[in-house]
Amino acid sequence: MADSAKDNDVIEEEEEEETTTTTTTTKKTSQWRKTRSTKTSATTKTTTLTTPAKLYGKDLSEYDDVDVESLLAQLSAEEITILAKEVDPDDNFLPPDQRCSYECTKDATGPLNRKQLIEHINKQAIETPDQPEFEPFVQGKVRGKKWVPPPRDARDIEAEEQIAIDLGEEYEHALNDATQEEIIDLAAILGFHSMMNQDQYHASLLNKGQPVGMGWDGITKSTQQKLFPMDPPNSTDVEESIKRVKDDDSKLIDLNLNNIKNISDEKLEQLFAALPQNEHLEVLSLTNVGLTDKTALLLAEAIEKSKTLRVLNVETNFISPPVIVRLVQALLKCRTIEEFRASNQRSAVLGNKIEMEITDLVEKNSSLLRLGLHLEFNDARHRVAAHLQRNIDRIRKDLELRLQFRFFNNLHRKSTRIQ
Repeated sequence: MADSAKDNDVIEEEEEEETTTTTTTTKKTSQWRKTRSTKTSATTKTTTLTTPAKLYGKDLSEYDDVDVESLLAQLSAEEITILAKEVDPDDNFLPPDQRCSYECTKDATGPLNRKQLIEHINKQAIETPDQPEFEPFVQGKVRGKKWVPPPRDARDIEAEEQIAIDLGEEYEHALNDATQEEIIDLAAILGFHSMMNQDQYHASLLNKGQPVGMGWDGITKSTQQKLFPMDPPNSTDVEESIKRVKDDDSKLIDLNLNNIKNISDEKLEQLFAALPQNEHLEVLSLTNVGLTDKTALLLAEAIEKSKTLRVLNVETNFISPPVIVRLVQALLKCRTIEEFRASNQRSAVLGNKIEMEITDLVEKNSSLLRLGLHLEFNDARHRVAAHLQRNIDRIRKDLELRLQFRFFNNLHRKSTRIQ
């Protein structure tokens, strides 16, 4: 029992000594030493992993007891300024003017004047003398040490070497005896565009022969553009065309008024008023005629009552997106228009709302086959394209069924006649 009591006293004394050694903490200057602390249920031990850093050959622990504030108090203002210039605090939160050791002692001369600053820089550059050359320049003589590139690796040299291909005696003999024009033709056939210019390539494909002075060493020159004559102005008589539409001329099937810019709104109103009574007009083109929303609304009303119109083109005008929706809506009542074009209007972008309205109207139309409108959103484009393709497939199937019906009907008639 006595021995066990002594053992307990020894253990308690060791624990007390361990706790007293671990409660001592290091000072601020020991930040240069890497430490590791391990916690247990009773005590905390601190172990140094690396040797302490040194300053001027002395251990930093020797400066732990130095009072830095008392040392700074003994310095004068000039000495503190000199010390501050030698120290660059590594603190990103400080402004740059406090981190930089340079301080401008000159008085401010006023606001920045860019012109005067450039003139001052140019003046300083002119007045500053050039540095004298220790060795005069002599043509052909190298002054100083000449730069010699380091030797290249043998593996890089081997990789850049061309691979020798054994083509056989016949091919080698043919290539050796080939002329420059024949080699150029061969390069064009093989698709080596980088070995020739465009004139050589097209001349080889068209068998026109190589141009003079346009071999491998020839100078590439830009080809002159071909001048095409301007399209003649549209000579269609607007008043006569309106009269023919009113009279329901059977020969007037295609009316083209494109690029006639002097058509007044009154004439357009007369044309649109005569469209519902016409039963022969199938194609109406009104591209670049200055069509506005006012006249386009009248056109929409005329489309709803038209009976024979199949193609309508109103591209390059001044129609707003809501009126375009009104025109597409009028196609539902017409049921005869197969192609409608209305791109390049006053507003380059229709917008998501307008495109969705047009898409919904197109999906309800079972007769429309082609639509000339620039739709920005992918959803609208895909839905419109899918619906137009379904309309085309349905019409093709109907046509095939009609042809089959006619074929069997004619076959049945022939068989009845034979009987």
